[in-house]
Amino acid sequence: MSHVAPSALSPRYRGRFAPSPTGPLHLGSLVAALASHADARAHGGTWLVRLEDIDAPRTVAGADQQILHALHVYGLSADAPPVWQSARQALYQAAFDRLVAAGHVYACACSRREIADSVLNQHAPRHAELVYPGTCARGLAAGRTPRAWRVRVPDEVIAFDDRHFGRVEQNLAREVGDFVIKRADGQWAYPLAVVVDDAEQGITDIVRGADLLDSTVRQIYLQRLLGVPTPRYLHVPVVEAADGEKLSKQNGAMALPLDRQGVARTLQQASGHLAAFDALRMLK
Repeated sequence: MSHVAPSALSPRYRGRFAPSPTGPLHLGSLVAALASHADARAHGGTWLVRLEDIDAPRTVAGADQQILHALHVYGLSADAPPVWQSARQALYQAAFDRLVAAGHVYACACSRREIADSVLNQHAPRHAELVYPGTCARGLAAGRTPRAWRVRVPDEVIAFDDRHFGRVEQNLAREVGDFVIKRADGQWAYPLAVVVDDAEQGITDIVRGADLLDSTVRQIYLQRLLGVPTPRYLHVPVVEAADGEKLSKQNGAMALPLDRQGVARTLQQASGHLAAFDALRMLK
């Protein structure tokens, strides 16, 4: 896809880095943080840090402070105190209630196995995202209890212009289906929480890893339903592990070194990754 030059960014540019405290930062997360920070600084904007600890079962005690310390060591200073999603539950509930009142949300009793076994997914490629077939869209069958709450999606193409990947289009009904915004365990799903947070914090520009590119249309759709602005997006190609997958704690990503030599070496690696897709030019 062709590159898209940054539009004239407004004087009130507000960006953010929003790591999940499921462990310490590694090289991949540092690349995303550096790109986000550099974009904000290049455009004279504000840069914020948000700890996305909304998924309580995966949150590791103390990881938030490890992350904040690592950002400080690597010279990435936020322009305001950090915020934690776990302290913002009332905001998510209010948005959820609005969507329910407007008829956009329904309860779903389907298990992942039932969704996978549906006619729609029986011949899907391995590892492909399962498309929800709409089983509960007209109400729960007798004797079934809710496992999650889903938002209804339209059968239409939604598009946006990414500053690196160019024009991105997706038909949610055909490629995703009605998606979850609240899980059976009561945890808020990422799309709803991130949309509410970005709107409440006045975020105008989102720079993050390309692994989140596919979820962006879901967020744009929720932004429309809630009547909040859609930020500009720049998705940075992710750092890959030796197996070709996204570098993560699951495939051996090491915590960032915090000693002087380690910091210098790691910053050089991260800068090399950004330069490889010409991000340094794009962020100017």
